[in-house]
Amino acid sequence: IIIGLLLTGEHYVFYFQERIGYRNRSFKMWKFATMLKNSPNLPGGMHTTRNDPRVLPMGGFLRKTKINEIPQLVNILKGDMSFVGPRPLISSELRAHRLRLENGVYRFRPGLTGWAQVNGRDDISLLKKMKYDKEYCDNWSIGLDIKIMLRSIKVCVKREGYQEGK
Repeated sequence: IIIGLLLTGEHYVFYFQERIGYRNRSFKMWKFATMLKNSPNLPGGMHTTRNDPRVLPMGGFLRKTKINEIPQLVNILKGDMSFVGPRPLISSELRAHRLRLENGVYRFRPGLTGWAQVNGRDDISLLKKMKYDKEYCDNWSIGLDIKIMLRSIKVCVKREGYQEGK
């Protein structure tokens, strides 16, 4: 992946994005670079369009398979994130932040995968995602985390709920 990005991209491998996490604090989230440098940080559902010229040659594949998320293991080791939890938001997603604050979602570390991601991903509305985030936080258990991790594998392999540009 690193060699491929260096050869086909803009000669940078990692992308760092400011996200909001545990206790409503910001952190730098790691990802493999999938877009041209200096592409704008847009709220979820507004990132790209099908055949977007800003997406690097390997970027589409990395995004569809969610391989671009692997560097977030660094965030997990640093304690910014967990394997499972509500996905971290960018600061401009104001409505989602308000809903998370109201529902106590920030009492959990954000996750590499989450309940909303295995229950619709890009196919569900913001309100539905927030409902799943609250449901996860209100019903957290190790068993639920294991269920989410196992379903995450299936969702990524089958690319369920993935829509470029959503």
